[in-house]
Amino acid sequence: MRSLSSRLLVSVSVLLLLFFGATIAVLDTAFSEAGEQARRDILDGHLVALLAAAEPDENSELMLPERLREPRFERIGSGLYAEMRDPDGGVLWRSHSTLGLEIPEGIAPDIGNHLFARENLDDGTPLLTLSLAVEWEFADGSLKPYVFKVAESLDSFNAQIAGFRRQLFGWFAAVALTMLLAFSMLLRGLLKPLRQIESEIREIEEGDRPSLSGEFPTELTGVARNMNLLIDSERARSDRYRYTLDNLAHSLKTPLAAMRALLNDRHGEGFSDRYNEQIDRMDEIVRYQLRKPAAAASDKLVLVPVPVEKEVSRLIDGLRKVYHDKQPEFEVRLEEGMQFRGDTGDFLELAGNLLDNACKWCEKKVRISVVPSVGARAVASGMVLTVADDGPGIPQDAADALLQRGMRLDESTPGHGIGLAVVKEIARSYGGRLSIKKSDLGGAEITVSIPPVASS
Repeated sequence: MRSLSSRLLVSVSVLLLLFFGATIAVLDTAFSEAGEQARRDILDGHLVALLAAAEPDENSELMLPERLREPRFERIGSGLYAEMRDPDGGVLWRSHSTLGLEIPEGIAPDIGNHLFARENLDDGTPLLTLSLAVEWEFADGSLKPYVFKVAESLDSFNAQIAGFRRQLFGWFAAVALTMLLAFSMLLRGLLKPLRQIESEIREIEEGDRPSLSGEFPTELTGVARNMNLLIDSERARSDRYRYTLDNLAHSLKTPLAAMRALLNDRHGEGFSDRYNEQIDRMDEIVRYQLRKPAAAASDKLVLVPVPVEKEVSRLIDGLRKVYHDKQPEFEVRLEEGMQFRGDTGDFLELAGNLLDNACKWCEKKVRISVVPSVGARAVASGMVLTVADDGPGIPQDAADALLQRGMRLDESTPGHGIGLAVVKEIARSYGGRLSIKKSDLGGAEITVSIPPVASS
């Protein structure tokens, strides 16, 4: 059962079944006990009426009148019966309603005690009986014991119980169905935001919507926000893949043109060495450009803490080897325990491109600083990455142009002119920004500000 609505409905149905089942059992027991108690009270009243109607005769024997006040005692098969017995069980008197019937003798109670019992007639009709043993004092002072017994058929009582149970089950079944219908309608309204998310995700997959809307309940706001971050991150990755292929095609233009020129002079001296040199150059370009998207594709599309100090140390160690002739001096300023909330490859792109540019243009000094964003609750919530050098710097009027892909200040310097553009794109994918100004070291100072995922 994969549907959340079906699971909730089944769960509620089981709970209603258990609750209503227990309620029906309690009400049925209470009604049965109350009904039986009422019949016991009625039988006790009939027994008192029999005692009041009994009179001694001239032979000092107890007699009952021919007709009693209760008409059911006079009607044959009325379901209400009475009799009087002696202590040995002999029948001294019976009501007219017992004609053709034999009331079970049962157990005789002690003198002065009442005894309720459930007994059956010969044909199986259930009875509720009440017996009372008394000692009757006559005028001459003699005492004689008698047992008075009244009985009532339980057929009508059992029919009432059965009817009450049918009504009870009918009422509760109607109530349960009404509640389930109301709950299903309520559930449909409550799950509408989930269906909206599903619909909007389908529209995003079809290209009809850029991201999820923000009109969701509080419980789903975080889901929508993180989903939008994921979508934006994936969209940015896709753009970087496309840019990488564009960069690859652009970088291959020069060696391809050289190879075309060499083919025109393929009979010249040293053709093979020069041709292989261009092939090696193309191979290096291809491996460099394709290494980045291949590595990024294997990462998880989630934001994870990246230890800044460890990655910066790795970058600086690598740059020391690349620029061993220049031997730049690195000044590192890091917040203790600083972490970047994002993709490891993205951080390496950010810090690596900025440090590489700084090493390329510096005279001797390069400074890197990584601190938490202003207003961030935790160190890993956001960061401000700053890289400065003591080189010639970047003119203010050329700063915006350098952020465009393929733009370089000095075409004679090796490079592709895409480093700052890549940094800007990665920062923008995290909702951040890039700024360029003059450093107190004399060269350029480039700052990347990544906002916290959740503000304070």
